[in-house]
Amino acid sequence: MKKYIFSFLLTLFLQVTLIGQNTEQNAVLNSYIESISKQNLINNLGVLASDEMEGRKTGEFGQKMAANFIRDYYKDLNILPAPGTDDYFQKVPSRAMQALFSPRLNDSENVVAFIEGTEFPNEYIIISAHYDHIGMANGEIYNGADDDASGTSAVMEIARLFQKAKLAGNGPKRTLVFLHCTGEEYGLFGSKYYVNHPLFPLDQTVCNLNIDMIGRTDKKYKKADNYLYLVGSDKISSELHNLSENMNEQYAQLILDYELNAENHPEQIFYRSDHYNFAKKNIPVIFYYSGTHEDYHQPTDTFDKIEFDKMRNRIKLIFATAWQIANQPNRLKLNL
Repeated sequence: MKKYIFSFLLTLFLQVTLIGQNTEQNAVLNSYIESISKQNLINNLGVLASDEMEGRKTGEFGQKMAANFIRDYYKDLNILPAPGTDDYFQKVPSRAMQALFSPRLNDSENVVAFIEGTEFPNEYIIISAHYDHIGMANGEIYNGADDDASGTSAVMEIARLFQKAKLAGNGPKRTLVFLHCTGEEYGLFGSKYYVNHPLFPLDQTVCNLNIDMIGRTDKKYKKADNYLYLVGSDKISSELHNLSENMNEQYAQLILDYELNAENHPEQIFYRSDHYNFAKKNIPVIFYYSGTHEDYHQPTDTFDKIEFDKMRNRIKLIFATAWQIANQPNRLKLNL
């Protein structure tokens, strides 16, 4: 009887301890989620989508300005450049950005920073967005506020939060890589170059969370408070999909729409942003997207139309998902 009582009390103690630890961890994560700064998003997106950036066309003056702005942001936060870069820049040569239907492009750069993991430093979570857009035409600037200054500023804010956590002793257990891709608009060239010349081993890359256009509302959801399209989450790792659903239920409470994830959907969104190059390497992906609108690839895709409150709520899900993947004991499992 004594042996039974001791075993019961030990089990109860371990369960209570685990619940306490989980509650504490949830409180820590919640504190960072609530620290997502709308003002930081406004500031960074405002610079990226400004007329001075001239539409950030790949290889042109405005894209170089944007690359320097992103680099300096990471320097200011003391987030390190990825090994193998030249001061955060991974050069993407012009010869790597030629395709049958693309214009001739100049040399360009991916911008890559990282925060090393504390327990599994050789396992990598890549959070990405493209920072290029389509430049200028007929004297008009295509600012690309939603496409994809929204995703770029989201990655920058997520990086800030992880660095804040690290400095407070809550650094991620796995390494976080912040990848700002060039050349997306003309053929996903920056991400293609990255996976063909990886700065971190692809076989140790746990997943790619890719953010492209999360700052607006499409026609389908004009009357909805909050939603987000997720694409690709179940294609390579069902665990990633289930984890994402759980994080949404706990921390974001968005309407998650998988319509665009259908294989036969006419828009074929799965193949149209940088996550696709990671998926081709059998790396689990999630693509976060709020849908197209009348200003898509128009000079009217401007800063004043970004819905920052909705954008902030969408980032809650992305950050919570990255946090969980970075800190859970096991690496994500692939589908058989």
